Amino acid sequence: MATQRIISKEKTTHLDDDGKGAPEPSELAPAVPTSVIYKLLSFTFAMFTLPIGTYFFIVNYVFIGNSTFAGALAAVMANVVLVAYVIVAMQEDQSDRLEEEEKRKKTS
Repeated sequence: MATQRIISKEKTTHLDDDGKGAPEPSELAPAVPTSVIYKLLSFTFAMFTLPIGTYFFIVNYVFIGNSTFAGALAAVMANVVLVAYVIVAMQEDQSDRLEEEEKRKKTS
């Protein structure tokens, strides 16, 4: 049978208790800026609606009944949205790098 130890007399130790307090309060801000989330959501919406809308517009009004050309143009529009997203992401990354370089120059 197991017996219960009396813990009140023992000193408790923790692995992370080194006598120092927390170096700084924890940050509650999201890891990703909200502008990035809005861009991602807008491009997701465009990736869903633009090719489908293009397909149905082309098949009903431009090439009446010819779904081959409409499908090809819808695929092209999906690629346009994808390339636009990559360009926006690269521009945002470059602006972040420039801001970091300016901060380094100011501290130096």
